[in-house]
Amino acid sequence: MDCDLLVIGSGAAGLSAALTGARSGLRVVLAEKDAVLGGTTAWSGGWIWSPGNPVARRAGIAEDPQAPRQYLQSVLGNNFDAAKVDAFLTHAPRMVEFMEAAGIAFQGGNHIPDTYSHQPGAGMGGRSVIAAPYDGRDMGALIGLLRPPLRETSFMGMTIQAGPDLRAFLTMLRSARAFAHVTRRFGWHLWDLLRHGRGMQLRNGNALVARLMKRSADAGVTFLTESPARELIRRGGRICGAVLDGPDGPVTVHAARGTLLATGGWSQDMERRAQQFPAPATHATLAVPGATGDGMRLAEAVGAVQDRSLASPGAWCPVSQVPWPDGRTGTFPHIIERGKPGIIGVLRNGRRFCNEGLGYHDYVTALLAATPGGQVPESWLICTRAFQRRYGLGVSRPAPLPEHGWIKRGYIMTGKTPRDLAQACGIDPDGLERTLAEWNRHAVRGEDPEFHRGTTPYMRLQGDPDVTPNPCVAPIARGPFYAVRVIPGSFGTFAGLASDGRARVLDAQSAPIPGLYAAGADMASVMGGHYPAGGINLGPAMTFGHIAALDAAGLLNKD
Repeated sequence: MDCDLLVIGSGAAGLSAALTGARSGLRVVLAEKDAVLGGTTAWSGGWIWSPGNPVARRAGIAEDPQAPRQYLQSVLGNNFDAAKVDAFLTHAPRMVEFMEAAGIAFQGGNHIPDTYSHQPGAGMGGRSVIAAPYDGRDMGALIGLLRPPLRETSFMGMTIQAGPDLRAFLTMLRSARAFAHVTRRFGWHLWDLLRHGRGMQLRNGNALVARLMKRSADAGVTFLTESPARELIRRGGRICGAVLDGPDGPVTVHAARGTLLATGGWSQDMERRAQQFPAPATHATLAVPGATGDGMRLAEAVGAVQDRSLASPGAWCPVSQVPWPDGRTGTFPHIIERGKPGIIGVLRNGRRFCNEGLGYHDYVTALLAATPGGQVPESWLICTRAFQRRYGLGVSRPAPLPEHGWIKRGYIMTGKTPRDLAQACGIDPDGLERTLAEWNRHAVRGEDPEFHRGTTPYMRLQGDPDVTPNPCVAPIARGPFYAVRVIPGSFGTFAGLASDGRARVLDAQSAPIPGLYAAGADMASVMGGHYPAGGINLGPAMTFGHIAALDAAGLLNKD
């Protein structure tokens, strides 16, 4: 096959590049190793960090254009790469504008602060966007190529979007309007399951992938599924395509203008994980099974190198192991409940070790640092049954859905008293009793002198506005008491291929390898191994995919 741009991988980075390339006049082939498209993006929350984006500007949010750079400089420290950061900040809003012009509809995160909202230059809202909900019927036959949402983070295959949609589900028994919203959504979902065999009200990362797929197909992109790349083709020092293992045999794709690696990183590469991840034996990733480091190996075979200078090799997230009734085990990311009032995280000694309301990456970083050498990094989220009924706990949903099945299968541990709970979990009973007594003594006044929960806009947004004086702090006093075991996990990898601000892959001498680009988790993260805001995986993924396609088309930085 002949094309101008070959894209290997179909997550946010690959689809962004494919759509950009096709609408810039390139013949684009997108190759995916799996039978479905979307990669880990299709399982994600779908938020895209893009400071200065047009959605925020239309909402009247105007900020100093230097503020995002100042913020990243403050957070990234020695991992701040000025050239890559400047390329990202320049092109991220342009990427959103381009996608809107291509027919991708977005909604704004106009009230979502950056994670470290106390740092200089931090945004108080408007720096993130998410794909608008999408009706899967609009895709036609393409819906069969869309990766279904993750079982653990959807409800019977129905995705629920952060913001008003999620609040309605959490408050459906306390608000007539919320109850009506949930009833309507779930009724349509049941109808879709009966008629189409899957949910059609697409939200989050599933909506983003679906929209990108549809617009890419409309623009003439050729999709090749079940076609992993075997090797890159190199002629005269330039990468000019790849050999794919197609379902009917090898396929050689000649790419005249460029080849982009966007295979999703190496979260499922056990050998590389054993070398680079802390506590790899315990680690549970949320990346798709196909994220086995294909892009890394393809690039290293032609002289590329991995950038291992980042602060962290992975995008950490606390997770729990989910025992499903059918005997399968899943992985659940603990994103929402940690910042709510009336829950704490403790180690085996019964003591807290971090501010539970900070970012998910920070929780795991603190857990790893607090775990003595040679011990398994694990913690328990401790709350009461009343908390679980109001907010949920891990994969167990709040009322009116029952939690008894999760207790029976050992996902939720219970105890009438803190000592009973500690003994059920294998936690030091004296340590947990002392911790809860100390927590409750201050929590009645909404205070957390040890870790200062609820003292920044980011933390307060994660809390419950109906709880005063601190939306993030409440006593854990009246049993029965519940706990869920939480271990280190990740959304994906940060330590990708060394690359520059034009998304070009670099060799050991830091020189670009002609014709070869990387984006998404295949590219070393512009965030330097830090997690300064929600959406810092998909935002750079889409932006550098966009940059790579423009560069291949000879249009980068041209109006």
